[in-house]
Amino acid sequence: MTAPAAFETEAPVLLRVQGTLGRITLNRPRALNALTHQMCRQIHASLREWAADDTVQAVLIDGAGQRGLCAGGDIRAIYEDAKSGGDASAAFWRDEYLLNSFIARYPKPYVALMDGVVMGGGVGVSAHGGVRIVTERSAVAMPETGIGFVPDVGGTHLLASAPGELGTHLALTGTRMTARDALLCGFADHFVPSGRLPALVADLAAGTGVGDAVARHAGSVPEGELAAHRSWIDAAYAAPTVEEILERLRAGDEAAAKAAALIGERSPTALKVTLRALRRARGLGTLEAVLDQEYRVSLAALTSPDLVEGIRAQIVDKDHAPRWTPPTLAEVTDEAVERFFAPLGDRELGLATAGGRR
Repeated sequence: MTAPAAFETEAPVLLRVQGTLGRITLNRPRALNALTHQMCRQIHASLREWAADDTVQAVLIDGAGQRGLCAGGDIRAIYEDAKSGGDASAAFWRDEYLLNSFIARYPKPYVALMDGVVMGGGVGVSAHGGVRIVTERSAVAMPETGIGFVPDVGGTHLLASAPGELGTHLALTGTRMTARDALLCGFADHFVPSGRLPALVADLAAGTGVGDAVARHAGSVPEGELAAHRSWIDAAYAAPTVEEILERLRAGDEAAAKAAALIGERSPTALKVTLRALRRARGLGTLEAVLDQEYRVSLAALTSPDLVEGIRAQIVDKDHAPRWTPPTLAEVTDEAVERFFAPLGDRELGLATAGGRR
């Protein structure tokens, strides 16, 4: 469900209580509701307030406009900050990741309407919730390698937990998930046709229990794409390196070859760091431990030439011809990859040691 685009003249995030429902509407439809630092802080503050308010029975997040919940963080702001060597992105990511953890531990039902485009930071404010709803319009993805970045906002935790090697495929290629794919991969819980979302919200605001309301409006899930490709995905992406993954994909069928072509367009450094991050995430266990790792990786990416170049090519100049540094996988050394996981000292996010209570 989407709110009217006229909201664009109002605050970037609308926070209000409707009946027994705390409502969050991301309200930057012209920017596909991209998240800013201010928005994350405001959402976190309201969630804390509603957690202590006995009149609020559940919380719901949706997006204004007609295109989707949220396309991610404010990439242009990150681009300018990285170019200037600033620290605004580090502060933004810190508060964003704290919010992701808080959502995962929220004491009341947190309902996310993942209608339309849900990418990057949009996944962070939805897929860690307790009640995640997709529709026939849903397009869920973590496309960071295409801009020289690495999946964050707890994305590597979700991807590492997906069945078999589906998460590795999604992370390296940036492929969009349909509703059924998102359900299969653990990014969503329920399917509700988009036309029924207004009635669902009305029921929740009227005090209907979340389980009953969702069951009342649920529908049949359309067919997905990933399940039919599990055999070659699991076989190819089980390889220990990106180079070997590509070899296996190129020796496969047409769908596998298409995946290889997509990976070939991504930042070589981001690909190797992403694979390492996913494999490490599987052993870290908790979302908080993974967010701590992602914070190290994100800060390292901020000083990598590929992040600025990737955003320039895809978002700023839109020539879609990034010049990666280095340009090939063979030139990305193990030492270069390990730099992304180096401890930050007193700059650590520290969510795991705090038990997520921040």
